[in-house]
Amino acid sequence: MVPAGTGNDFAKTLGVARHNPDQVASLVVAGRTTQIDVGVADERYFINSCGFGFDASVLEATRHVKLLKGDALYIYAALMQLFNYRGFPVAVGRDTVSSPRELLMATVSNGRFLGGAFRIAPDASVTDGELDVCLIGNANVLQRIRLFAAAIRGAHSRLPAVEMFTSRKVTLGFSSPPSIELDGELRQARSAEVRIACVPRALKIIAAPGVSL
Repeated sequence: MVPAGTGNDFAKTLGVARHNPDQVASLVVAGRTTQIDVGVADERYFINSCGFGFDASVLEATRHVKLLKGDALYIYAALMQLFNYRGFPVAVGRDTVSSPRELLMATVSNGRFLGGAFRIAPDASVTDGELDVCLIGNANVLQRIRLFAAAIRGAHSRLPAVEMFTSRKVTLGFSSPPSIELDGELRQARSAEVRIACVPRALKIIAAPGVSL
């Protein structure tokens, strides 16, 4: 992977976020490969994460910011959305879908990082055969600011509005087909029920030596 994106989230997980093309080429020549998991959401594959609600709203907001790049772009867009985003009802289930609850954001991650600066799934592994689910309940502005700051450090799991768990599969039920953030791209779900699953060891990659996957 050559880190040429905006946030380079998955490149950070692989330990190559600061590598230039020549350094990446050296890793390829060395030939040390690893089999990693891949996620699939609404029949679309992803390697880093898929997100709903606030996550998708922030991605949409970045399209209207012209002067910032990289982590600063996502941080600025997220700060603006903290005051405006209303939340959404969603039912969550591993085997069966539960009753709807009001959330600020839902993410299902394979990698650890989201939006450049945020450690949304700090304990995630791309080789454990499971995805890391993060559900953040809707909250007032002051609570959102606290969540925002904690997520940068990867410490948000300790806050009462946050539920985190790992699972091989999860189903999310919405009132209408939602927007989905898939590896930094905005998509529209085909139906109001979105099924997400892990495909274990499906992709061969080259990571930086010594990085914990």
